Amino acid sequence: MEIFSELNKNSNLSLALGYFDGVHKGHQAVISKAVEYAKTCGTKSAVITFKDHPCCFFWGVCPKYILSREARRAKIAELGVDYIYELDFADLSSYSAEDYLTEILIGNFSPVAISTGFNHHFGSKKSGDTVYLAANAEKFGYKYFMTEAAKCNDEIISSTIIRKALSDGNIEFANNMLGYRFPVTGEVVKGCQLGRKIGFKTANMCYPPELIDLPFGAYATKVNIDGVYYDSVTNFGIKPTVSSENFCTLETHILNFDEDIYGKQITVEFVKMIRKEQKFASVNELKIQIEKDIVEVYS
Repeated sequence: MEIFSELNKNSNLSLALGYFDGVHKGHQAVISKAVEYAKTCGTKSAVITFKDHPCCFFWGVCPKYILSREARRAKIAELGVDYIYELDFADLSSYSAEDYLTEILIGNFSPVAISTGFNHHFGSKKSGDTVYLAANAEKFGYKYFMTEAAKCNDEIISSTIIRKALSDGNIEFANNMLGYRFPVTGEVVKGCQLGRKIGFKTANMCYPPELIDLPFGAYATKVNIDGVYYDSVTNFGIKPTVSSENFCTLETHILNFDEDIYGKQITVEFVKMIRKEQKFASVNELKIQIEKDIVEVYS
């Protein structure tokens, strides 16, 4: 998949439009429709999106993201997309719906198809929508596909609901909406090495500040190291039993694994929350609780 940060002439594409934070099941349906139609036409597909969430422009504050930009790109690439255009929202915010369609989409891509979600808007003051795209399809010679709302447990899937579920520690529900396990990728760094002293060596990572904040606590996780998955338990928090500093860490004990991975990029995928973080009377009590956590998840 090729990534562009600016517009260029790239004709006869099947386009998917949207921000796609999280690339959840609803987003996947929109993007997959564009990819599938491109294949039937013998052409290529592209996602037209933005570098940052539009809220960053309107309110001056970016929301906490479900995926890092790199992870979002990877999820989109997995769907078979040929190109992704990550544009600057500020450069396009003043365009009317008509100008955005004719000058940006038609002018640069002469699309064979446009695919969006059911609630897609574009153009200044959200003047363009699904009805507008459908009404102009014949005029400009593209097929228009509007994907209906995807649901999970009778609830419409949305990035907003997923963010709320993650921030509440409802990992399993969030994962069901995403269609995959919530991931955090980072470099393994050295910590205080207390874990190895009590028999639970951990891989320590810095939690990306742009991602949605999870509740402090212990989690059942899967760790992806060089494409191989390992069972694991992860603590995210400030380690109140052993530290007086208010510094968040992500510490993962990988079961049946004892390799040196300092400096390596790994991905921790969250399965479910086991318990909230708590302060224990002693390090020994902490050790006993970790043993219980492992038994609860993997026995």
